[in-house]
Amino acid sequence: MLATALKLLFFVLIVRPLVLLLLGLNVVHRERLPRQGPAILAANHNSHLDTMVLMSLMPLRLLPKVRPVAAADYFLSNRWLAWFSLNVIGIIPLTRLSGVRKEVLFEACHQALESGHILIIFPEGSRGAPEVMQPLKKGLHHLAKPHQGLRVIPVVMHGLGKALPKGDPVLVPFNCDVVVGEDVPMADDAEVFMLQLKSAFMEQIERCMTRPQLQED
Repeated sequence: MLATALKLLFFVLIVRPLVLLLLGLNVVHRERLPRQGPAILAANHNSHLDTMVLMSLMPLRLLPKVRPVAAADYFLSNRWLAWFSLNVIGIIPLTRLSGVRKEVLFEACHQALESGHILIIFPEGSRGAPEVMQPLKKGLHHLAKPHQGLRVIPVVMHGLGKALPKGDPVLVPFNCDVVVGEDVPMADDAEVFMLQLKSAFMEQIERCMTRPQLQED
């Protein structure tokens, strides 16, 4: 109960005001966001703001069940960051060591989905250069496939990599886009599924108003 209260207070008093005041957020198809779990939000990743912005868009009643999947080696690297990440943000830590069996790697994620939670997953695996899409990893397919009827919702964010780029502690006000796509259908073959996800991302990027190509037209 304490963790739930802390999470709600953090987003109501800090995250949402910052997002509203400092980011000119253009949200496209917000109605496609899940209203209940289980579900997976599969998003591109350029900034630590990505998680905060996505969670700020969710109804407060759902926040306790919104669980970002995050790298254990980074977010559990010291006890204060670990406490905040686990108890306030509610992350599911993921070990990025090679050789770990997928059944073990995703055990906590499977349990969360079975409990009706909504996971935030970044298929690129880590933050890249601002507004540059990295290759997508197949782990998302291995996680989602066993859960029949699970919604996998693609989300593209643009501009957040400039508002708070990797390695920069200073938040810069910047206009940003969040485009929510249609559910990506599950496929037996991982390659097919990841191609469908990539295609969805590319289509959503075209709808981002902050893209330089669109500004020059």
